[in-house]
Amino acid sequence: MARVPLLTDQQLPDDASELIEKMRAGRRGNLLNIYRMLLNAPPLAEAWFGQMNAVRWGTELPGRLRELVIIRIGYLLDAAYMLRQHVPKLALADGVSEAECEALKDWRTGDSFSDAERAVLAYVDAVTKDAGAEDAIYDAAAAHFTDRQMVEITVLIGAYNMHGRVMGALRVDLETDP
Repeated sequence: MARVPLLTDQQLPDDASELIEKMRAGRRGNLLNIYRMLLNAPPLAEAWFGQMNAVRWGTELPGRLRELVIIRIGYLLDAAYMLRQHVPKLALADGVSEAECEALKDWRTGDSFSDAERAVLAYVDAVTKDAGAEDAIYDAAAAHFTDRQMVEITVLIGAYNMHGRVMGALRVDLETDP
């Protein structure tokens, strides 16, 4: 159960109606629980919405790679909310099969992923577990991507670590219809 209220439609702040409509627009009119929680602090909800949209849609990263990163972080953080949002629907839409989603739990043991993907997954693990990465791990990933893409990958990792940690700490309820 959520530690802070998930605001009902009647409780949503009137001065955030434009933002709320933007939040609903991409979800067939639905307002996700994450935003129902964040709207307890409207300026943070707005900043979060802008940042997460930029991280997901304003980069050069292929959707498949983005989903691999997000789902791996979800497993590392045991972030049920994040995993529920991305597996399988969003993952499938970006070319990640259900078997590959499952393989992300222990990606090192299989052969489901390309060399570039494996290098990024090692980077994800290091940044998520250690808040940084040794040069060898960074360099292995950077060998496959531009400087811009490495910034985008790193910010994606940081943003979804924030996402998973905030949702876990505040125990945001899972969506009934992801």
